[in-house]
Amino acid sequence: MTELYAWGIVDENRMAVRALLPVAREAAVRLLVIPALVLAAVVVAPSPASAATVVCNRYCDGRDAALAPADRQTVGSTLYGRRFTVHLNDTDAMAWASIDNGKAGDEVWLDRSFDGGRTWVDSRLGFGTVPAGAAGRRTAQFNVDNWALNGVGALRACGKAGDRPELTCTAWTRSTWNAWDRRTAAATALMMQYNLGTGLFGNNDWWTSANALTAVIDNSRRSGMGSYRYAIANTYDKQVTAKLGQFRNEYLDDTGWWALAWVAAYDATGDSRYLNTARAGADHMYAYWDTRCGGGVWWKTDRLVKNAIENSLYIQLNAALSARIPGDTVYRGRAVAGWNWFQSTGMLNASNLVNDGISLSTCRNNGSVTWTYNQGVLMNALVQLNRLTGDASALSVARRIGDAVTASGYLSPGGILREPNESDTCSGDGVSFKGAAVRGLGVLNVAVNGAYNGYLQRNADSAFANARDTLDAYGSHWAGPRTATNHSCQHSAVDLLNAAP
Repeated sequence: MTELYAWGIVDENRMAVRALLPVAREAAVRLLVIPALVLAAVVVAPSPASAATVVCNRYCDGRDAALAPADRQTVGSTLYGRRFTVHLNDTDAMAWASIDNGKAGDEVWLDRSFDGGRTWVDSRLGFGTVPAGAAGRRTAQFNVDNWALNGVGALRACGKAGDRPELTCTAWTRSTWNAWDRRTAAATALMMQYNLGTGLFGNNDWWTSANALTAVIDNSRRSGMGSYRYAIANTYDKQVTAKLGQFRNEYLDDTGWWALAWVAAYDATGDSRYLNTARAGADHMYAYWDTRCGGGVWWKTDRLVKNAIENSLYIQLNAALSARIPGDTVYRGRAVAGWNWFQSTGMLNASNLVNDGISLSTCRNNGSVTWTYNQGVLMNALVQLNRLTGDASALSVARRIGDAVTASGYLSPGGILREPNESDTCSGDGVSFKGAAVRGLGVLNVAVNGAYNGYLQRNADSAFANARDTLDAYGSHWAGPRTATNHSCQHSAVDLLNAAP
């Protein structure tokens, strides 16, 4: 993909975003200027002295590209016959840029981003021009990531013809460090959306950050990659006093999402504070269970709506807690009562799909949309309940929901999961729903010995082929076409890849 910019726009954007990226090191190290070495028609150009941050991982920025043991070329761009390319040294997690078929005065450099290319402050890295008598030039190598500061990076090559004002940049790309297969690459792209300062994802979104953190934890378990486990404690420490404290707030489904994230964190670390916070969340939800319509948890503390989502989360959370607390009867009782009430409402309809809630006037199914996450969370809840109590009927119902979802022409047109009214942009709550849906289906799949392997693999293959960009960032449509991404679309893709066999 070729991107064209005017000089003034690039400089203005770079200045505008300078304060938004992570501060790289306490002191910048200035690189030495080394005379250019002419090899055939290509000039090796170590980085000039620059105010840009110097990153040192295995090697420091500015390492001679001739020392790279590998050269993988994934992205390029052509402008006025000049070819600009990113060369990846996956062994050392570094990269360099080159220009070929150029002329004297042509320019080439690298940009580096630590938020998936949305902004960048390390610009014009290795900047150099093609000298007289040469047709090309390459920069020195620069690190993709900043390991010391948990900066998850990406690079692109940029350049211009010396006699024209336009410039071009390649797509963003990165090395295979923490990205050696589909799962790890998608998790790494998700972590590009993580804010170390707040411990949240995207624009400091709340409940979707709980889902994103859960996806990262599940990915660590599934892939064996523990590189991003630092996010668990960082998120907890930065946000434990936010809202109502202990990850509780006025939306009871939000509280459920966070409590389940802390159950996953407890499983990953054994740290009891995460289990205690999950219990605080479950108790907060229980405080909004009452006898209106025979039971159920309210969606919000204003007690105006009872929906499927918070009640499915309530069943799942209480069952999960009971299984982890020796001798517990309280959370077990709440999980059983939650499922008994849920069945009485008819929210699970005759087609074995879950509608969105109940009408308070009839205390019965309101016939509203069958969002994908309502299917996945209830499947997950019923699997947890079956494990806890041995209730075979709970697993049987979960299986009926799974069969309905995967066979539905409405939710799975062409065999690929699609949200009702699926957005063409990664924005709003709905683009997070499919993540919870396939997370639940994946849990059920394990419980029924891989009965949904084919469906999950087909969806993973389709998303990988049709929804993914050069950074392994995924859009909203798993069947294509590819759209832009955000942390919600991305965690949904990570959930899918975690669930796939």
